[in-house]
Amino acid sequence: MTTIVDLFDRRLVVWSLSTSLHTKQTIIPAWKMAVIKRNINLDLIFHSDRGIQYASKTFRTFIKSNPLVTQSMSRKGNCWDNSVAESFFKTLKVETYL
Repeated sequence: MTTIVDLFDRRLVVWSLSTSLHTKQTIIPAWKMAVIKRNINLDLIFHSDRGIQYASKTFRTFIKSNPLVTQSMSRKGNCWDNSVAESFFKTLKVETYL
């Protein structure tokens, strides 16, 4: 599952499911949906963990095509950098399995 959460208002902007971790099946479709929902007209930092789909050359090139977007990634082994997304997944799991 790929999610994009806006840290300003802590809202889930988009989510998508896929059967693999391939960049073209995970983050790129999610990113395209997010940009449709929330137009980028101010500087934006896209922060993620160090997953292969976010660190791939394909996604890094794709995201750099918009000069308003700066990519940021968690430090290696630091799960606290991505705590908002982790909190969302915890809530999803609790609500799904009740």
